Amino acid sequence: MTEAFNDTSPRAAGTSSEANIIIGGGPAGLTAAYELAKLGRSSQVFEGHDDVGGISRTCEYKGYRFDLGGHRFFTKVDYVQKLWEEILGEEFLRRPRLSRIHYRGHMFDYPLRPVNTLFGLGPFEAVRILCSYIKAQVAPHTEESNFEQWVSNRFGRRLYEIFFKTYTEKVWGIPCTEMSAAWAAQRIKNLDLKGAIVNAFLGERGAGNKRVTTLIDEFWYPRYGPGQMWRACVDRLREKGSSVQLSSRVTKLRHDTNRILSATINGETESEQEVVGKQFLSSMPIRNLLQILDPAPPEEVMALTDGLRYRDFMIVALIVDREDLFPDNWIYIHSGDVQVGRVQNFKNWSPFMVPDAKKTALGLEYFLQEGDELWNAPDEDLVALARKECDHLGLAPSEAILDGTVIRVKKAYPVYGPNHDEDMAGIREYLSAFDNLQLIGRNGQHRYNNQDHSMMTGVLAARNIAGDANDIWSVNVEEEYHEERQDTGASSADRALLPAPNPRFR
Repeated sequence: MTEAFNDTSPRAAGTSSEANIIIGGGPAGLTAAYELAKLGRSSQVFEGHDDVGGISRTCEYKGYRFDLGGHRFFTKVDYVQKLWEEILGEEFLRRPRLSRIHYRGHMFDYPLRPVNTLFGLGPFEAVRILCSYIKAQVAPHTEESNFEQWVSNRFGRRLYEIFFKTYTEKVWGIPCTEMSAAWAAQRIKNLDLKGAIVNAFLGERGAGNKRVTTLIDEFWYPRYGPGQMWRACVDRLREKGSSVQLSSRVTKLRHDTNRILSATINGETESEQEVVGKQFLSSMPIRNLLQILDPAPPEEVMALTDGLRYRDFMIVALIVDREDLFPDNWIYIHSGDVQVGRVQNFKNWSPFMVPDAKKTALGLEYFLQEGDELWNAPDEDLVALARKECDHLGLAPSEAILDGTVIRVKKAYPVYGPNHDEDMAGIREYLSAFDNLQLIGRNGQHRYNNQDHSMMTGVLAARNIAGDANDIWSVNVEEEYHEERQDTGASSADRALLPAPNPRFR
């Protein structure tokens, strides 16, 4: 299912007291190692999987490549863009973006374009949506403690019910009323319904001389998928003397109450080893991190991890005997009569993802929990389900689907529960006592970061090791939408994510 990645890095000796230990070989961990190398410092990266990239890795089946979720390389942070180009060079492709919503047999633009949406739903529904939107502006919810209230206040109750509620609950597996408003504020930024309507009729300059978020329609993508980026990064790290060990799980972190002393590594082919280090960066799930601390944290701290929820992910990859199916990179499935949540068309991400130009590779994404009925179903049953749902949606005829495989991903998406902020505050307070431990990346911070945000946490953590005093937790808290880019000088993201050095980190 996954092309073998040759793990030829030297095994860590486990004797250096100056080692920089990085737990996790995803975008955050590898970027941290790469930034350390640029600063003249080596590191040892330990990755539990047999490939690098985390959820940004690329899987392969019979020559067809599949991206786990679809990873656009788009950023408003110039430094991240430079890193991508520095690592991958000419293997980066500029790709057009098209994504739509499948709802009741019709396709709607995504991000939502109000005119397309209102006309697509018909005049009666359009009137209901506009009335609902006006009501929300005049008499919004006085409280915004959950996802439903936050979205309804900005788009109106009716649009929320059609384009947010069903899909969101399908993805996250919990009612929108149990999801934190902080999650909505982080993921749905600057999608201004009124401004987009003005833009639809008057053009880009009609909305206050500001480019509307929804108009960004291109992104960068590695020729052979996102995993190509991170494999290339590993090659560069090894050239610079850093170690990257695959199939190597960190199972214990020994500490003396204010410093992490060593990491115990369990590999599939190597005996258990203890690696002594000076600085530690962790991108593993926070709950797992607390569980492997030795001595164990206080019970009241461990109890806080009960509120750290995760959503698991499964993609059923299909090989289709059709040259062209639909123009989209991906389609959101809002229909409640199927279980699939999103469909990727990998040939439209990069033509090099398929070995035969006369065929197409699709990825049907299912959002679920590890251990539930769908997660435990046999692969052949899941392929049959994906085939049936693909045909039902009209995306590909069943008889044209030649083959398929299944990839399961644990803890793919951190979920913001109702007490997320309070739980994280308590956990961070406890972990802040370790002056040589930094948390980076999506799972490391239990934050639904984009890839570029995760990379920046790694960059700032590496610079802290070199003497800076950056607040890693400030990444991805700016007000600007994550796909909106200003063309005049340094963006606020560059200013916020690349603070001036202040040597005091130990």
